[in-house]
Formats: sequence, structure tokens, C-alpha cells
Amino acid sequence: MELGLLNKVAVVMGASKGIGYAIAEEFLKEGCKVAITARRESELIQASGELSKLGEVYYKALDATRENPVYDFAKDVSERFGAIHCWVNNVGATGKKAGEEYSQPELDFVVDTCFKSAVYGCQAAFRYMKRQGGGTIVNISSLAARCPSAGRSTLYGPMKAAVVNLTNTMAGEYCAYGIRVLCVMPGFTQTPLVRSNISQEELEYNCKGTLLRRLAEPEEIAKPVVFLASEAASYITATTLEVSGGRSVTLNPSYSYDKKNGAYI
Repeated sequence: MELGLLNKVAVVMGASKGIGYAIAEEFLKEGCKVAITARRESELIQASGELSKLGEVYYKALDATRENPVYDFAKDVSERFGAIHCWVNNVGATGKKAGEEYSQPELDFVVDTCFKSAVYGCQAAFRYMKRQGGGTIVNISSLAARCPSAGRSTLYGPMKAAVVNLTNTMAGEYCAYGIRVLCVMPGFTQTPLVRSNISQEELEYNCKGTLLRRLAEPEEIAKPVVFLASEAASYITATTLEVSGGRSVTLNPSYSYDKKNGAYI
């Protein structure tokens, strides 16, 4: 399928590893020029070095929870490449609480990281896309927006649900300028963060509740994101695509497997 992304400029926030890195990689494979950012410069330099083997990459370390650095980054990208055609907001963290209640700093961390970063990203992209007569913004939410996760992710889910709502809101505000705004909700994905923070026992439990019975690979999330950002999806906006392998969609996710193995007559 021709995606129409050759020589386009794509921005990917949170792209030093995991899903963001895979998204940047897929854009480069489609012939895009790519700008990436993340908080840790050392990881960003390493990612940029690898990604540059596929095409032109610009990187800048910044804190996506602060508006001016995000706006400055968008300005830098526009001046370097001459345009911004695709922008992916891929920033988020669960944010642990020390006790039974969130303190204000703990609450601020989750709200800033999961929600404010998306707001600033959308607004930064809009500044330049409206001038050039169009573009596409893709927000990365989470399956936790549909399936709340108590404990480690108490507020992560609500904030990612807010990103879904923000997507439709911004789509309604930006449509007259030829700008589409979309959202992708990934399920459990084999990222470095997941492998280092979630036990094998918990991962196996989650896989049993998933129709495809496995975690996603980062590129399996990246490809739908790049499709939605492309001309091949030109009539899709204000839409959230779940890419979860069928997690928590039936009460008996083992039925097909049990039947195949002869458990049902």
C-alpha cells in the first residue's frame, strides 16, 4: 500500500526506545525525515545513531511536560526541515504513590506526563500545520484508558482516557485547517520498560486474557500509527484505534483454544 509519506516530516515524542523508537523507525522506512525527542540525552543520542542508518534524523532532549521546550522544539524542526506533516505524542508513565493516597507532587507527575505533554504536543503541531494547510497528529493512549488498572496504574488509566477525549476535542478544533487528530491505544507491548517493571507471572496472566495470547512487539503498534498518520488514512479523524490483541474483550478468552484442543464437544 502506498502511504504517501515520502519526504514528509514526522515528529515523534518519547522516541528513544520502545514504541516511540519503533514509530520513528517505521516513518524512516516510509521515506520520512524524522525528528525525535526524549528526556534522557544519552539514550536519545544512541537511538538517533541507530535510526540515522535509515534516513535523516534530528534529535533534541527535552522535558515534554513543560510547554516552552516543546514549542521551541517544534520551531527547531520547522526551521530545519521546512514543515511538520506528522506529529506523534508518545509520552507517559504510571507514576507510583508512596502510600494509599497521592500527594500533590505524585499527582502532578502523572497529570503532567500523561496529559499535559499531549496538550502541549497538539498545540505545538497545530502552530505549524495550520500555516501549511494540513497535517496529522496521533496521540498514544493506552489500553488502561478502557481497562482501569488499580494500584501501580491508578491514575495512569484516567489520564490516558483523557487523552482519548482530547483527541476528539482537538480534531473538532483543528479540522477546518486540514488537520486530522487520531489516537492509538496499545495493549501490553514488549518494551524495555515493561520487561523491567512487570513480573513474568503478571505478563503471563495478562496474555491469558488476550485473544492472541501474547504481548505485542513495538513494531506492531508502530505500523498502525504510521498508517493513521499517512495519506492512506486521509478520511479518518477523531478516531481511536485499539491495538491490544483482543485484551479483555470476552469473558472466556480461552474458549477458542480449549475448543481447538478438544475441551468442547
